[in-house]
Amino acid sequence: MADESISIDTGTDELLCVIRDRVAVITLNRPAARNSLSDHLTPALRRMIKRNGDDPDVGALLITGAGTAFCSGGDVKGMGSNTAAPAMSVSEKVERLRDRQRTLTGVLVSVRKPTIAALPGAAAGAGLAIALACDIRIAAESAIMTTGYAKIALTGDYGISWLLTRLAGTSRARELMYLSERLDARRCEALGLVNRVVSDSELQQEAFAVARMLANGPGSAFASIKDNLDLALSADFLTSLDQEAERMVLAAGTTQHAEAVRAFIEKRSPSYR
Repeated sequence: MADESISIDTGTDELLCVIRDRVAVITLNRPAARNSLSDHLTPALRRMIKRNGDDPDVGALLITGAGTAFCSGGDVKGMGSNTAAPAMSVSEKVERLRDRQRTLTGVLVSVRKPTIAALPGAAAGAGLAIALACDIRIAAESAIMTTGYAKIALTGDYGISWLLTRLAGTSRARELMYLSERLDARRCEALGLVNRVVSDSELQQEAFAVARMLANGPGSAFASIKDNLDLALSADFLTSLDQEAERMVLAAGTTQHAEAVRAFIEKRSPSYR
């Protein structure tokens, strides 16, 4: 029987969401604007990340962009032109941005399911941060990445500094933030910003295949693996060892582990549902 697709109402045509074979495919849908963030798209993206992160019937999130871009970040042309907006103090603006960051990339990083970004084209600024906040990035040959902030005399947001430092190291992160160079897909792969590069025509198929495999895998084990990897960013070795021991013992007592062992012995694929 063919996989059933369920369309989710995101509240706007600027963001599409379809659930297929336990994968939530979230598509930024402003191709004419290179999928730049907007007052309609961004709140919808926040809602869909939270909704699908919490949904037990969703095993993985796949975020991509319509057309020839992933996400070009904020709308630069509209910056500083919103004269109709009520006056806000600096502290109010800071608090607003903090809330927006925490409810977007903050929530995306906290999702305890595999998250995949499929990049058909440019990922820039906050769009780059969204891609880097995912667990795995698969890029088309024609994809590019750029921080972009310094080009418009800005400093970075949505966790870009933290994410770049952990993925590429502090020396590369400084280079990427200062110079704002356009990096092609192969260069991004060499720097560790992209996990794999595929042809443009194969991108969506390849990314969905990875997402589907993970979505139908051992979800409880993946969540604990993610906990271990997150802890490894900040903890010392012995602390990591202790936490690995606890999670390993707990995982060994799950029905998913028992099914995986049975499937291995019986030379079949495990069924975790």
